Amino acid sequence: MTKEYENEILYHYTDYQALDGMLHQAQLRVNNVLNMNDAAEMRYFMDGLCDAVAKRLESEGDSKRAGQVRALFREELKKEFYYSAYAACFSLHRDDAAQWERYGNRGRGVCIAFQGKYLQKMARGALSLQTVFYQDNMENHNLTGVFCRLMKRERELSARNPDIKKAMNYAWSCSAAFKHPSFLSEREVRLVVSPFVKEYFDVKPCYHITTERIKKYYPLDLTAMCRKIGIGLEELVPEIIIGPESTQSKSILQDYLRDGGMKELAERVSLSSCPLRRPPD
Repeated sequence: MTKEYENEILYHYTDYQALDGMLHQAQLRVNNVLNMNDAAEMRYFMDGLCDAVAKRLESEGDSKRAGQVRALFREELKKEFYYSAYAACFSLHRDDAAQWERYGNRGRGVCIAFQGKYLQKMARGALSLQTVFYQDNMENHNLTGVFCRLMKRERELSARNPDIKKAMNYAWSCSAAFKHPSFLSEREVRLVVSPFVKEYFDVKPCYHITTERIKKYYPLDLTAMCRKIGIGLEELVPEIIIGPESTQSKSILQDYLRDGGMKELAERVSLSSCPLRRPPD
């Protein structure tokens, strides 16, 4: 196992309904990346990857292959919705003003800490834990080299080719962990689920219905995931932070945790020290 997250705590900024879902129902929802605020960026990633691969082949004098690569990716991009990935988002920043504003219900929510080493152990099969890639230019992305070698090796550049299909699946998964460089300060990590890798994923989708739209999500069973790696839920979650603008009583949240059988976690609840104050209307 890579040691990338061995000593990292990953912070998930959210609201109290999501907190209840994670702790009371032991369910982590992963939502469609196409519904997030960076919905177009999966396509942007794939376009950038295509361009980087084609340009590298052209620089090596293989314009014919470069043209075939562009045609191959054009066909892949028509399947965008089929390759919709789902993700739960975390930050390496603890008690961060920007995270509270964007994802923590404008500071009125809660931040749940997760042990990165355990999330990484859970990330197998259709699940992957990925550091978000922020560079505009895909030239230095590891997939560029992978695709160049693959395109030069294969006689037929077709999505029917098993090796090309496997590489495309991985590229779509990676595209779910890409954001515009202007978000670099977020230091985001994503637990990405790729439902299209069906041989590794048998979770049934669920739907959340609001007055405005229907959202599709996949519920991950945290109890089963913890059991699989030999830990309890309280070991996975080392801390809970009440948001700087939240009206939540610390003592009531602690009672909620104790009554739910999480006495140790109740002692690890803290109040945000972030001086986040919105200006008056």
